[in-house]
Amino acid sequence: MTTATYWIESTRPKTLIASLSPVLIGTVLAFKSHSFSLLTFIATLLFALLIQVGTNFANDYFDFIKGADTASRKGPRRLVQAGLISPQTMRRATHIMFCLSAFIMIYLASIGGLWIVVPLLISIALGYLYTAGPYPLAYLGISDIFVFLFFGLMATVGTTYLQTARISMTALIAGMGPGFLSMALLVLNNLRDIEEDREAQKKTLPVRFGSSFGKGQFLVCILGAGTVPVALFLWADASAYVLIASLYIIPALSLMKGVLGAQNGKDLAPLFPKTGKVFHLYTFLFLVGYLV
Repeated sequence: MTTATYWIESTRPKTLIASLSPVLIGTVLAFKSHSFSLLTFIATLLFALLIQVGTNFANDYFDFIKGADTASRKGPRRLVQAGLISPQTMRRATHIMFCLSAFIMIYLASIGGLWIVVPLLISIALGYLYTAGPYPLAYLGISDIFVFLFFGLMATVGTTYLQTARISMTALIAGMGPGFLSMALLVLNNLRDIEEDREAQKKTLPVRFGSSFGKGQFLVCILGAGTVPVALFLWADASAYVLIASLYIIPALSLMKGVLGAQNGKDLAPLFPKTGKVFHLYTFLFLVGYLV
């Protein structure tokens, strides 16, 4: 494999839907209200992707430094732990990603005003502090709520605001969909790595409260996203076509059954890419339903 392939792998491309989905959904909401700028859309999308990639790079580096990544890891390999990218190089790449996102933030601030800088700066800080610092969010068991907020509500509402200059209740409700599904990815990751995290003192919610709690949390996330189109139809005057997005629950049923029946991390590992596919399907169906 080439170095370029390693770097692509380290971005964890199967999870990037977490940053793509709220920007796409927020942009579609703006488009339907007859307000759309292609350049703003591209800048917002790049900012979201850089934050997630920077966070993934930081995780690769800091989890290795803190001893959370070992050879017994059940999930996709981490490039620093595998010796394919040096810790120093990964640390530099992390800083580059966050610096680039800060550069784009300046452009977004010129569109949305100085107040938009606050959530954008918080997004950058949380991406770095997810696994960095003396009190990393991922090691305290509080990262779930931040994932829900910043990969869901904040990203969707912020995207719509940058296009329309309005804070929309519709965007707030719609943002819960990608928020729930991003949290589902995190929960499944934590369930899969529960034993390794326990040994590394990484106190995720499944480590704190057990795998049964984590499985219940996963089900709530999947089902919660399915209720969002219904809420938009009932309370946000969305067309009935948006209910198409709730059909993603049908293929998600086997996924939920698999999580409930899993006995260990090895059983859960194959379900991670399936969760990503369900997330892609939800996003696609939502965009189609809302545009119709």
